[in-house]
Amino acid sequence: MTSNLFEINFDKDKTKNTNHLGMREMQERVYEKRNSNYLLVKAPPASGKSRALMFFGLDKIHNQNIKKVIIAVPERSIGKSFRETNLTDYGFYWDWQVKKENNLTIGSGEKSKVQYFVKFMKSEDPTDNILISTHATLRFAFEELDDSDFDDTLLAIDEFHHVSHDDNSVLGNALRSIMDNSSAHILAMTGSYFRGDSMPILEPSDENKFDKVTYTYYEQLEGYKYLKSFAMGYSFYRGKYTDALEYVIDVSKKMIIHIPNVNSGESTKDKYAEVDEILDLIVGDGQLNKNENGIYEVTKVDGTTLLVADLVNEEGRYDVSEYLSKITDNIEDINKLDIIIALGMAKEGFDWPFAEYALTIGYRNSLTEVIQIIGRVTRDSPNKTHAQFTNLIAEPDAQDDEVSFAVNSIMKAISASLLMEQVLAPVYKFKPKDGKIDKTGDLSIKGINPIDTTERTKKIIEDDMSDLKSSILQSKDIQNAIVSGADANMINKTLIPRVIIERYPDLTGEELETVRQHTVTDINISASQTSTSEDGNRQIIKMADRFINIDELNIDLIDQVNPFQRAYEVISRDIDAPTLRFIQDYLSTNKYDFTIEQLVVAYQQAQRFRMENGRRPDRNSSDEGEKYLAYALLRLSELKKEREAENKND
Repeated sequence: MTSNLFEINFDKDKTKNTNHLGMREMQERVYEKRNSNYLLVKAPPASGKSRALMFFGLDKIHNQNIKKVIIAVPERSIGKSFRETNLTDYGFYWDWQVKKENNLTIGSGEKSKVQYFVKFMKSEDPTDNILISTHATLRFAFEELDDSDFDDTLLAIDEFHHVSHDDNSVLGNALRSIMDNSSAHILAMTGSYFRGDSMPILEPSDENKFDKVTYTYYEQLEGYKYLKSFAMGYSFYRGKYTDALEYVIDVSKKMIIHIPNVNSGESTKDKYAEVDEILDLIVGDGQLNKNENGIYEVTKVDGTTLLVADLVNEEGRYDVSEYLSKITDNIEDINKLDIIIALGMAKEGFDWPFAEYALTIGYRNSLTEVIQIIGRVTRDSPNKTHAQFTNLIAEPDAQDDEVSFAVNSIMKAISASLLMEQVLAPVYKFKPKDGKIDKTGDLSIKGINPIDTTERTKKIIEDDMSDLKSSILQSKDIQNAIVSGADANMINKTLIPRVIIERYPDLTGEELETVRQHTVTDINISASQTSTSEDGNRQIIKMADRFINIDELNIDLIDQVNPFQRAYEVISRDIDAPTLRFIQDYLSTNKYDFTIEQLVVAYQQAQRFRMENGRRPDRNSSDEGEKYLAYALLRLSELKKEREAENKND
């Protein structure tokens, strides 16, 4: 096993049980805000947001005249988190009951799901009151409904970082329209407030309408009964990543292995062969069989047996996914799975509570993706006291001090995101013009058709681009063409249009060409940002340069550099709960620019506030005046520490 980039240790005596209603601390905080019309919950992956929604939604239905609850999730696999749950068994007043036909994340047929969504909204049956859908189904159904149809409805949007106030965000526009023109209540939930662009999730004027519950990683793990520490490590390798796998794979742990995207520099361009190599390493001299559920059964030479799920191969993936969906958090299910091998799946919202080690191969350009992967292994479970995330990436073509600076910047960004701070990173959009970058950060591409040639092309390019690129990059014909060194023009002009027309057979010739141009441009720009260039593998350096507001955090997390394979790994000093608290307070003190005179006045006001309310001002308060006083006290505390340090040095 590789060493840790940084490790977070938590107070082993600070475990908290559920309250008399069966709620953990975060869920209790959400329930305390149950009378809020708009509530934003920022809490880490695996912290229990889905059950918090159940408590919140049931009170809305039974006590607040809310007629319907709609839960929108970004991926169908996440829908199982909201399945029927007997909450009365844990002390709550009501059970969470969802009709099977009202879970639209099951099965296929997008058009019929939209029709069912509309029918559900029109239904006056009081027992027909909970619906689960994807973000996409909600977007399409919204176009078929009036805003007033959402009256007396609780709309809960899971993984809220998919929303943006950008005019091109269909989901964002739908949300704003519902807020402005209906009596709907909104519950927004996110495990990361990081976005891959410079566009905030909500306009300040919209965000101010929301009450907030913020629950950080160190609070989550301190409240766990079993899981007490979490660690990260970056291991750099030379050559092919498959040559380094034996150093980072640990079959003694419940693992999720994510192989690199086929378009990345780390990929061999043959994802099936990569899976075979991983399986060969796991099996060794043992035996390998596949059972009726599509799960590999491994028998090691020493008699040890392992169950391995392959989510990379399309053939049999449905059976494997069905098998995984039936694994519960009951400890009796612990021996139903040992290892998952995946590419694009088993990330956001994926629920396998026994997972304790996430091995991610290849550089990840998205901090949100890293946080989501971390969340897959940080569920509390009796089988683990420690969780591990390891990123195996190609050795950067850079000086050691440059790499150290980059790793430290990334660690700071991850720490801030784990603390639910909004860390932004700029990216470029592209549009037809003259090949220059304008002041808004848009990249203008000469000769490209406008995005809005028709409404059809606009919808595909704005809403379906990630799915379309995934289909293209997973096409066997295109993968074979790339491996064989086929002419790029043939791939762009013949093979890519073939995939597009298979997905959208109704496109006209002009629409097909517009979608093709934007898709090829998107793939090429993404590749230039993430693949190995003439300057060498410098992705991790580029990523560090993207973060803003991180330089304000003056902290060095690196401890040592150790040899790994033929390269090295970067190790930091431990980060414990007090350190995370320090980071949060340090970032918080920079939210306001106080003068000494303002701090004196704020201190006096805070004293009066405490006498009148019996508590200190809360930085998470929806009242701006109270929030201002809380940050002023934080800044005063920082100034006191700085002066004490100066006195020691004198």
